[in-house]
Amino acid sequence: MVRRLVAGLAAIVLVAEAAVLVLVHIVLGRTTANQSMSIAGSDPEVMSRATYAMGAGMGAFLLLCAVLCALAALRDRPPGRFARVVLVAAAVTHAVLGMLAVGLVGWAAFATLMLILCLLVLILTLYPATARQADGGGPVEDTPPPPPLGELKPTSP
Repeated sequence: MVRRLVAGLAAIVLVAEAAVLVLVHIVLGRTTANQSMSIAGSDPEVMSRATYAMGAGMGAFLLLCAVLCALAALRDRPPGRFARVVLVAAAVTHAVLGMLAVGLVGWAAFATLMLILCLLVLILTLYPATARQADGGGPVEDTPPPPPLGELKPTSP
């Protein structure tokens, strides 16, 4: 129950973050184009287009992460190998951006990024990797689960 809730919440938060980042990059791109800003003689049009492209790339990446989280929540199964790699990359990115945000933006941005990082790490830890993912994709042996604590096991047949 908690796993599905965390994965669903992470999907919603990642969609909201993607929308905010795309909006910020649109504003930055328009500002660069309207004021003809240039850094060391760079073409303002190229800088504006690069800002739009970066916003679209970041938004697409975050939407991919949101879709993978939503699939994990709907299926209540652990994410596959590709999904785990993408979610780990997103977690590392949020950690690095959080460290930069403390100095550049402030503690509120840091707290927001760390909240998203915690959700991503929770998804990765609450949904453990399957044996097939851990050993490289070989056959999985079916072993019965251990008996619950407090239950008696027969000692002789």
